[in-house]
Amino acid sequence: MDITFDKTEKTQGVIKISVNKADFQPGVDQKIKEYSKTANIKGFRKGKVPEGMIRKMYGNALIVEEINKLVSDKLNSYLKESDTQFLGEPLPVQKDEEFDWENQESFLFEYEIGFAEPFEVKVDKKVKLDKHFIKVDDKVIDETIENLQRQFGEMENPEVSSEKDTLYGQIKSKDGEIDQEISIDLRDVEKASLKKLVGIKNGTEVDIDPKKSFKHDNVLKSQLRIDDEEFKKLKKLTFTLKAVNHHKLAPVNQELFDKTFGQGTIKDEAGFRDRVKEIVSQNYKGESEQFFDHQVREKLTESAKINLPDEFLKKWLIRTNDNITPELMELEYTSYAKELKWSLIRNQIVKNQEIKVEHEDVIAEAKELIKKQFAGSGIGNQMDDQLDTFANNYLQGENGENYMKVFNQVQSQKVLDHIKSEVTVKEKTVSLDEFRKL
Repeated sequence: MDITFDKTEKTQGVIKISVNKADFQPGVDQKIKEYSKTANIKGFRKGKVPEGMIRKMYGNALIVEEINKLVSDKLNSYLKESDTQFLGEPLPVQKDEEFDWENQESFLFEYEIGFAEPFEVKVDKKVKLDKHFIKVDDKVIDETIENLQRQFGEMENPEVSSEKDTLYGQIKSKDGEIDQEISIDLRDVEKASLKKLVGIKNGTEVDIDPKKSFKHDNVLKSQLRIDDEEFKKLKKLTFTLKAVNHHKLAPVNQELFDKTFGQGTIKDEAGFRDRVKEIVSQNYKGESEQFFDHQVREKLTESAKINLPDEFLKKWLIRTNDNITPELMELEYTSYAKELKWSLIRNQIVKNQEIKVEHEDVIAEAKELIKKQFAGSGIGNQMDDQLDTFANNYLQGENGENYMKVFNQVQSQKVLDHIKSEVTVKEKTVSLDEFRKL
């Protein structure tokens, strides 16, 4: 029984496994003996069925079963023991009906497979990154308070749109590739385009330049479910208004203080602003850290220059996932490829730096996740005596998937912490508007 790997392209190849009669016949013969001792066949006492009859009745099925087991074991062992970084899972080239199981004495099984070429990850002081901190000034506090006023205010549906309204409607491209409902928060629209969208009624059609109309491109990208490359190809779109949502702001008074932070917690507007500033500062610190982690991943993923077997991976994902269509794959593949590249980089750093994740690390992270989940309810600090139970129940759920999810989160953070300790980081303080444009 032999196994070989032939590269057919830069990052793709074929695994070939040859199986001869001498490989599978002993196992088949053994199973026939076992069947003859246990089979219940009319006309024969149990354990007295002739082996020839068993072979005639079950021979082909036993041959298929034995060969499949041998091939599966050999393939799995090869994938685990090989120094090649295989990606995805092997896809069989042949179909079972192509074999003559009854008469053939030798079989050749071929599997398509993708792999990643060796790559280098440079993590040193030559890698330079900017870390941005958001300045929490009066403008940020005013904007946050206005959001709270909108949240606790009343919703109206006027006939005519005005600034700061949210518009709902249909957006279409000329070629018909885009035709779906979206929402447009007029606070996210650039001034030059805002004039077109203010003072309009239901049914009004407005031409929109997707690249110039919005302060933040990601808002439109996420609704249209397109990536950066597809966004660059977009031309003018037509938006047809269907409905207008207008937020009547709640007044800044004791009722707003109580709804936001609890009955009697805040006594006056000055205390309200101070508390808002404290919470916003905490949130933006977390947001800055998350964005910096994202920058680290992007920087290393780009510099590592990892070539992926894109066509193989697309084929594998479509074939093994019933819910993924070729059209959906084209939309989602860029994000999948980025995540896969980061996974390869992370694994290499874990191996080279001997980074370990202990069970205690996973438990501690699970506890933090649970505390954050309950923080908004006001009981986060009152449940310390139950945290162990909650954490263990969560980690044991979903057949171990929750445990591996938290394990990977801890591992990723340890890798990121290592990277950040090795590269050159320059800290910068920016306004909220500047941060949003990064």
